[in-house]
Amino acid sequence: MTDPAEPAGPGPVGIVAGGGRLPLEVAEAVEATGRKVVLACIDGEADLALDHPEAHVFRWGQVGGAVDFMTARGARDVVFVGTITRRPDFKAMRLDAGAWRRVPKILRVLVGGDDSVVRRALALVEEEGFRVRGIAEVAPGLLVKSGTLGRCEPEPDDLADAALGMKALGALGPYDVGQAAVVTRGRVVAIEAAEGTDRMLERVVELRKAGRVREQGGVLVKRSKPGQDLRTELPTIGASTIAGVAAARLSGVYLEAGRTLVADRKGTIAAADAARLFLVAGTDGEEGP
Repeated sequence: MTDPAEPAGPGPVGIVAGGGRLPLEVAEAVEATGRKVVLACIDGEADLALDHPEAHVFRWGQVGGAVDFMTARGARDVVFVGTITRRPDFKAMRLDAGAWRRVPKILRVLVGGDDSVVRRALALVEEEGFRVRGIAEVAPGLLVKSGTLGRCEPEPDDLADAALGMKALGALGPYDVGQAAVVTRGRVVAIEAAEGTDRMLERVVELRKAGRVREQGGVLVKRSKPGQDLRTELPTIGASTIAGVAAARLSGVYLEAGRTLVADRKGTIAAADAARLFLVAGTDGEEGP
C-alpha cells in the first residue's frame, strides 16, 4: 500500500473519469501544471472524456485492465472525477481476471452507507499501489475562491439564508446526508438526500406549486460535510444547477469557498448572469472579498 500522505507528483496523473465535462477540465488543469494525464473512462458514463488522446474505456468489471492501464503509463497518483448516473448491473457484469481476484475485497467495499463505502473503496485502490488524490491536490486552481463569481450581488437577507444553510448542513454532516440545502427567508425548505441537488431543486419547484413554499427568493447552499474525505465528491455545481435554481425561483447560489467546484465555470457564470442569479463563494454565509 502506498502512503496517501506522500506529496503529489511529479509523474502522470491517472483520472478515473465519470460523466460530464469536469474530467476534461481537471485533465487540462493538471496538464497546465506540466504533468501528464491518463484517463480510465467508465463505459457509458465518460463520453466527453473520450476526446482526450490518453483516454481508454473500461466496462464495469474490468478492474484488472484499468489497473494495468494506469500502472503501465506510470500513473501512481489517481483522482476520481465525474458523475455516475447508472449503477452497474452486477448480474450482467463480465469480470476480467483482475476483478475475479479482487471479488472478496470488492464485496466488503459494497457494505454500508455512502461514506463508509467510499472510504473502503479508496483503501482498496491504495492497496493496488496508487495514491488517491483530490482535485485540490492536482488542480487546486479549479476550486472556487471567496467572492462574487458573476455580475449579480446577494442581498443581506440572502446572506442570512446562506448562513443558516451552512449551519444546518454542518450540523447534519455526521449523519451522512447530502451537501446542499435550500433556505428561503430563514426557513430550511429542502435538504439534499440520495436524489442529488438537481432532484432536490425539482422538489422545491413542486413545493412552490403546492403552496408549501410561499416566501419569495431563497438560496441554494452547497458545502462539504464536516470531516468529509475531499478526495471524492467535492460539492459541484454546473449549468444544470443554475437552471434548477431559476426554476425553483430562488435568488442565487452560495458556495463554500475553497472546497467546492463550478464545472464549465465560464458557461455556468454566464447562465447565472442571464438568469439574474447571484453566484457567491464564502464561509459561514459571509460574502467573500
